[in-house]
Amino acid sequence: MRHRRRGPKLNRDSAHRSAMAANMAVALLEHGRIQTTEAKARLARQTAERAITLGKQGTLHARRQAISLLRNKPITYRLFDDIAPVFKDVPGGYTRVTKLGPRQGDAAPMVLLELSRPVPTATGVTA
Repeated sequence: MRHRRRGPKLNRDSAHRSAMAANMAVALLEHGRIQTTEAKARLARQTAERAITLGKQGTLHARRQAISLLRNKPITYRLFDDIAPVFKDVPGGYTRVTKLGPRQGDAAPMVLLELSRPVPTATGVTA
């Protein structure tokens, strides 16, 4: 039975799925936007939004949870220092999904997953 099982399987085992979600969330937080398939974007969106919510809490416990979730310390530090303060007044919905159309090779539905607000970086502002 699939009671209370969240998210798509994506033809991967659970370790691969969670690692892929973490990698895609890190890429989203690092670059501000990523282009991927619709199913993978839904998975990455869950992880990224959970990480931003942890970043907004700002506690040591939340920081450790975020490091465990994202598996990347430098991005977690950036999340808490730069990204989370931008979303401090936003109650949720930190990402936006824009449909791009089918991929040329296999007609998979492609989307652009991006942060809903611009985030400052050391060099300026990213998407």
